[in-house]
Amino acid sequence: MARRPLLRVPTSGGGRIARARRLARTAAATVADVLHPLLTVARGLRLLSAAAHRKWAATPKDRRGPLVFAAACCLMFVAFTPYGPTLGLISLMAVAGWQGRERVPERTGPEEAETKRLRSLYEALVPYVAVPDDPNPLFSHGGDWTAAFSDYAFDAEGRPTRLRMTYPAHFPDSDPDERGRVEQLLYAKCGRGREYLFTWDEEAGELEMTVLPALSTAPAAQPFVTVPQEIVLGFGDPGAGRRTVPVLVDGAAQDLTPVLWRTGGRSTEPHLLAAGRPGGGTTSLLRSIALQAVRHGDVLVVDGGGSGEYACLTGRRGVLAVECGPEGALAGLEWAANETERRLITAGRARQAGLPAPEDTRRPLWILLDRPAVLGQAAAAEGRPDPQELLQVPLRHGRSARVTVVVAEHLDALDALHETVHAHTRARVVLGQAPPVRMAEVLGAPPHTTPPYEMPPGRGYARLGAGPVLRLQVPATVDPFDDEAAEARRRAVLDLLPDRRPGFDGPAADAGQERVPEQEADRATGSAPVA
Repeated sequence: MARRPLLRVPTSGGGRIARARRLARTAAATVADVLHPLLTVARGLRLLSAAAHRKWAATPKDRRGPLVFAAACCLMFVAFTPYGPTLGLISLMAVAGWQGRERVPERTGPEEAETKRLRSLYEALVPYVAVPDDPNPLFSHGGDWTAAFSDYAFDAEGRPTRLRMTYPAHFPDSDPDERGRVEQLLYAKCGRGREYLFTWDEEAGELEMTVLPALSTAPAAQPFVTVPQEIVLGFGDPGAGRRTVPVLVDGAAQDLTPVLWRTGGRSTEPHLLAAGRPGGGTTSLLRSIALQAVRHGDVLVVDGGGSGEYACLTGRRGVLAVECGPEGALAGLEWAANETERRLITAGRARQAGLPAPEDTRRPLWILLDRPAVLGQAAAAEGRPDPQELLQVPLRHGRSARVTVVVAEHLDALDALHETVHAHTRARVVLGQAPPVRMAEVLGAPPHTTPPYEMPPGRGYARLGAGPVLRLQVPATVDPFDDEAAEARRRAVLDLLPDRRPGFDGPAADAGQERVPEQEADRATGSAPVA
C-alpha cells in the first residue's frame, strides 16, 4: 500500500499573511470607529428597554391599564404635534446615547495588592497593640483588618499615602516610647525614603498617618516682605503658619508659608542656635540671616571655621566686621560685650530722665558666630581665653539692649558649647540628616515627622521656644564667590549685598577680615562702631 505524503506547513508567503492580518485589524478598527455611535445608541436602547421591562414587571396588574392609557396619550400627542415624531426620535436617540456611553467603574474597595498590603500591616501591628487577655481583641492574628483601618489611600506604586487606624483603648498612647514603636513600624512597612506625619487622637483612639510632600528647594535668597524685627528662617508646610509671603520661585510669584523668627525687645526667643552636619546648610542659614539683618541693623560676623564663607560681607554698609582668627574674634566679641553694657546703661539713664532711648541704643545689633568650638580650640592653642566666655553678657542682656546672638555649630561639637549658650538660645534649628533622638535633644521635642534618609542642603526642623517643631527649608543663599554655585543664585546674593562703605580698603576685602576699633573710642563718640 502506497504511503501518502504528510501535509507541509507552507514556509513562503509569511509576509503576505502578516500584511493581510494587519489589513484585517485596520479594517476592523475602522469599522468599529465608524459604527461606534450606532453601537452606543443600540446599547442605550437595550438598557432602556430592559429598564422599561423591569418597570412593567414591577407595576401591579390593576395599574397597568392606566399606565398604558397614559403612554398612548403621550404617543398621540407627539404624533399630532408639528415636527413631533422627528423631535421625539431625536430625543430618544439622545437619551439612548447617554445611557449607552462607556462608564468607568467606580472603585468600591482596595485592589488585591492593596488588600494584601493592608493585611500585612494589620498582622505586623498585632504584637504592638494587642494584649493576651483581651476578651474582644481588635487586633489578633488572622482577624478582620477592616475593623482597624477605616480610611486609606495608595499611590501609583501601591504604597500607602494615607492611613487611619483605630487602636484599642488599653494602648498606652500617652507613652512616647510606645507611640514611637508604632510609628517606626508603619514607617518601615509603608515605604522608606518619605516623610510621614503621624497625628494621634487620644480622645477618639485613632492614629492618622499621612505622607507629606517634599519641601521645595527652589526658593533662593531675595528681599522678603517682613517687618524690621522679623527674620525668615525658611519655608515650611502650607498652613503651618498664620500667614504667607510672596516669593519668586523660578521667575514666578508664589505664596509660601514662612518660618518667622521674631526678635527685638518683645521677643521671647531673642537668640538662636543652629546645628547640623557638615554640608547641612547652617552656613547658608547664617548668610541668609545676615542679609536680612543688615537691612535694618548692624552685623558682626565671626567665622570660627576660617573658610571665608562670609567674605562677601566684608566692607559692606551695616557690617561692622568679619573676623576669622582668634585674635580678631576676641576683639570683636569683647567690643560686643562692652557695647551691650553701654546700651543698657545709656537706655537706663534715659528712662530715669523720662526721655526716649537714644537712637544708637535702639538700632539692632547682630552677632553671628559660626563654629565657635573650632575657634575655642585655636584660642586655647595660642594661650588665649575661649571667645565663648565673652558671649555671656550679650546672651543674658541682649534682649533689653536689642542685641541678637546667632550661633551655628556642628552636631558632633555641641558638647563644646558653654552652658550659657545652651541656656539662652531658645530658638533652635537642626539641618541635615541626624538621628531622631539627637534632634529631640537639640530641639527639646521630637520632630512630628519621620525624617528621610537623604535630605538636601538647608532641609531640617525648627522650633521657636516652646512652640511646635516645624519642617524647614532654608532659602538657597550661596557664597557669591563660589564658582561651583549656580550663576542665578550667586547673582541673587550679590543683588542683596549692601553697597561698599566709602574709603574701604580693597585688600582687606580680599583677606576677608576686618578689625573692630577699640571700644574706648566708640564709647567716647557714643555711636556704633564702623570698621
